[in-house]
Amino acid sequence: MAVYALTGFSLVSLLSFGYLSWDWMKPSLVADVATDPMEKSLPPTFTRPPHIIFILTDDQGYHDIGYHGSDIQTPTLDRLAADGVKLENYYIQPICTPSRSQLITGRYQIHTGLQHSIIRPRQPNCLPLDQVTLPQKLQEAGYSTHMVGKWHLGFYKRECLPTRRGFDTFLGSLTGNVDYYTYDNCDGPGVCGYDLHEGEDVAWDQSGKYSTFLYAQRVNKILASHSPKEPIFIYVAFQAVHTPLQSPKEYIYRYRSMGNVARRKYAAMVTCMDEAVKNITWALKKYGYYDNSVIVFSTDNGGQTFSGGSNWPLRGRKGTYWEGGVRGIGFVHSPLIKRKRRTSWALVHITDWYPTLVSLARGNLSNVQGLDGYNVWPAISEGKDEGKESPRTEILHNIDPLYNHAKYGSLEDGFGIWNTAVQASIRVGEWKLLTGDPGYSDWIPPQTLTNFPGSWWNLERLTNGLRKSVWLFNITADPYERYDLSEQRPDVVRSLLMRLVHYNRTAIPVRYPAENPRAHPDFNGGAWGPWASEDDGEEWEGGREPLKSRNKKKKKCKICKLRSFFRKLNTRLMSNRI
Repeated sequence: MAVYALTGFSLVSLLSFGYLSWDWMKPSLVADVATDPMEKSLPPTFTRPPHIIFILTDDQGYHDIGYHGSDIQTPTLDRLAADGVKLENYYIQPICTPSRSQLITGRYQIHTGLQHSIIRPRQPNCLPLDQVTLPQKLQEAGYSTHMVGKWHLGFYKRECLPTRRGFDTFLGSLTGNVDYYTYDNCDGPGVCGYDLHEGEDVAWDQSGKYSTFLYAQRVNKILASHSPKEPIFIYVAFQAVHTPLQSPKEYIYRYRSMGNVARRKYAAMVTCMDEAVKNITWALKKYGYYDNSVIVFSTDNGGQTFSGGSNWPLRGRKGTYWEGGVRGIGFVHSPLIKRKRRTSWALVHITDWYPTLVSLARGNLSNVQGLDGYNVWPAISEGKDEGKESPRTEILHNIDPLYNHAKYGSLEDGFGIWNTAVQASIRVGEWKLLTGDPGYSDWIPPQTLTNFPGSWWNLERLTNGLRKSVWLFNITADPYERYDLSEQRPDVVRSLLMRLVHYNRTAIPVRYPAENPRAHPDFNGGAWGPWASEDDGEEWEGGREPLKSRNKKKKKCKICKLRSFFRKLNTRLMSNRI
C-alpha cells in the first residue's frame, strides 16, 4: 500500500513548473560549469589554512537534488556540485543524532554510546563530554568556529551546549525539530517550549523569522564581521527540510502543479534552502573568502517518504539501514580542488570529515586516538586517476542492541557467532550485510508518477513476510538491493558477521536514559534548555556488554505513537486527493 499511497502526482507536473525568480541576493555569483568536461584547473597552492563551510541539510532525500534527476529545482547546489566533486559513494547514518555525532567526533556511534535512536529533549544525555570535537581541534589550529542551525546532540547540562563543545558562537535550536517561524517544539502533549538560542541564551527576539533565511543571514553577518586573512569554520546545519513542512508562499507557488500536497511543500522548502546556499556562496565571494575556501555539502540521512521526500531508486527511507536510509547526497566545492568537475566513486563516510578537515586545517591529529574516520582529501581533490584512492574499505553502519529484535533471528542463523535478531549493518568492499530488522524495506517511486511498469518492487512487498533476519547484497553491482545473495554466498555472510563481532567487542554501553521531568520547559521559563546542575553526574544507562542489553526497552509514549499514526495517515490521504 505504501507505494500507491504516495503516488498522487500527475506526470504532467514534471513538465509544467512555473519558475519564479525571486532573487533576494543579486544574480548568482556561482560560476557556470565549463563547457569542456575534461578541463582541469591548475593545482592550487595552499598558502594558508582554508576557510571551511560545512553545510548539512536535514531529511533531504537522495533523489531530491537536480543532478539526481529530481523534479525539484536546486540550481545553486547543481552548479556547485558540477564545478566541484560529486560524491556518489557517500554514506551517512539513517537518523539525525547519529550522523551529527559521527561528524563532530569522527567516531562510529558504537564508540560514543549513541547507537540507539536519537537524543530526546527530556533525556539527561548528550555527546560524551570526554570527546574532543571537530570544532575544538579547529580552534587548536587557530580557527574561529561558528555554528548556525540544528544541534541535536543534547543539552541537559550547560557543558553539553555548542559553545562548550568548540564553537565560538551559536545561533540555532537544541532539539530535533521546531516550527520554522515560532521555534516551538512539543515533545508530547502539553510538553512544549521555545527553542531558538543565541549562544547560551534564549533568542526570544528572533521569533517570526523563517529559519532557513535567518540562518543564511547569520552566516552572512559572521563573514562580514570576520577577516578573510584569518581561518574560519562555519557549520551550517539547516533545519530544512525536516518536518513541519513550512515554506514561504512564493516558493510553494512554484510547485502549484504538484498534486501531492506534502511533496509540494517539501519541494518548496528544498528550493528555499538552495537559495539560502546561494546567498552564503555570494557572501563568501563578496567578503573575500571564496578563493581560499572549501565548501562541503552533506545530507544527514535519507528522506522521509511520507513527508514528501524521495530516495528513488534506492530502497528504504529515513530510519532504515537500506541504501535509501544511509546513502547520502554529498559534494565538495572549492577552488583548491586539483581535479574539479568530476564524479568520485571513492568510498566516503560522514566520520571521514573529522580527520579530513583537521588535516586541511593543518591541525594535529597525533593526540587523537580511536578515530573511525579517514583523511579522504587526496581521493576527493586528486582522485583514482592520480593514484589517490580512498583509504576506506568498509563501513560499520551500526549495531543497535536495543532496537526491537527480529522475530525470526537467532544465534543459529548467525553460524553460532552472531545473533541475527540484533539490528546491525556493515559494508565491506562491495558487500553489504544486514541483520535483524533493517526497517521499512520498500522502494518508493517518485511521487510525480502515477503508474510504474515492472514488478520487482511489488515482488519484494509480497515476499516481505518471509522469515528472514539476514540479507546480503553486492552493493556495487546491485545498489538498489534487489537481489539477496545470503543463501548463495554463506561464506561472505560468515565473513561479514565476523566483522560485526569484531566491532561489537569495541562497543561501549548504550547511552539511552529515561526521560527526566525536570526537563519540562515550564521549569525553564517556557524554553527548552539545560536543567541539570554542573554537579549532577552523567545519568545514563549502561554498564553491560552491548548485546547483553537486549531485554532493556525504552519507555514508549502511547499518545505520541497514536498522534504520529494519525499524522502519517492524514499525509497519505492528502497525497491521494486529485
